[in-house]
Amino acid sequence: MLVFLDTEFSDFTRPDLISLALVAEDGREFYAERTDYTATRCTDFVRETVLPLLGRVPGADCTNKELTERVRAWVKELPEPAIIIYDFATDWHLLAVAMLGRPHSKPPGDFATPLFLDSHTITHPMFEQALNQVYSDDWPPHHSLADARALMAGYRAWREFMEPIWKIR
Repeated sequence: MLVFLDTEFSDFTRPDLISLALVAEDGREFYAERTDYTATRCTDFVRETVLPLLGRVPGADCTNKELTERVRAWVKELPEPAIIIYDFATDWHLLAVAMLGRPHSKPPGDFATPLFLDSHTITHPMFEQALNQVYSDDWPPHHSLADARALMAGYRAWREFMEPIWKIR
């Protein structure tokens, strides 16, 4: 099962997870916002753009420990093994940390298969067009749930466009 991942975090140097979203191809969604991230580590961009978007999903607030419990339970309920699709390496790392509940760890080998979308994919015009159509005033970029939904839309459009080309090769 394809599952699309996005996160928001404090900074690029020592990223501290703020929010995490997983959107499965069958419509299931997981979203959580940590209440115990280190706000003093947030960049100006995060303070001005990301933090004002928090609080849109009822019941999303949780501690780091609660996040680990929630995301493990959600992944466990998937009907088949997940292929986690992401477009930024830090997203995968932060999901691994969330799954294991401690920093600097790799996710368990059987939890999911990672699929990284490189810049050639995410900058493809079909991908970008579909991605941008998902965003709205209520669900803008830099909200991890909106970004995960947009990632799914972009991937689907890109794949639909590319499949006939792959068959020719």
